[in-house]
Amino acid sequence: MKRRDFLKTASAAGTAAAATTLAAPAIAKERIEMVMVSTWGRDFPGLGTGAQRLAKNLELISGGRIHVEYFAANERVKAFDSFDEVASGNAQAYHAADYYWKGKHKGYAFFGSVPFGLTVNEANTWIDWGGGQELWDELGAPFNIKCFKAGNNGVQMGGWFRKEMNSADDFKGLKMRIPGMGGDVLAKMGASPVSLPGSQIYEALVSGAIDATEWVG
Repeated sequence: MKRRDFLKTASAAGTAAAATTLAAPAIAKERIEMVMVSTWGRDFPGLGTGAQRLAKNLELISGGRIHVEYFAANERVKAFDSFDEVASGNAQAYHAADYYWKGKHKGYAFFGSVPFGLTVNEANTWIDWGGGQELWDELGAPFNIKCFKAGNNGVQMGGWFRKEMNSADDFKGLKMRIPGMGGDVLAKMGASPVSLPGSQIYEALVSGAIDATEWVG
């Protein structure tokens, strides 16, 4: 089976993760070679290790017919180039948080973390039975990308800050790592939202390159 016969994938439900599938019908005994890229650093706790486990499990559940070569962020492409790597056909899957792709279409923000949005169970219900998957498919169609849920790490905290926050006015001028709709909300309050891969957050916060961050944990 050739690369173009794959349904390429992306995903993120609440946080992030992606899976890949084969176009049907799959040829019974042919070995399938796949490349999966990621926005997470290698062995990055939780999300990164989960992506690596997914790649291994795809081979296990296929009885070895599918072999996934996994690349963490910056090993093949930069973290935020994962989407384009799959859309171009150079990779067959990515593992990421889809709100990173809000620049492609604002609708992708609904498949990541939405402030005061759905719980894990509510998000799964909406995607599986409430028309969410169909909307996700519509977003990915122009890029030849098919999206699936592949994990959810639950609700994220409000943030970690280098200075004490006492009122809404303290957000004015605050440079905060917060992608998606959360960043849009804080921008309305005067903050300067920035997007950074998870592996760069700690260094940026400690060095003062950013004033605050949100991250699961």
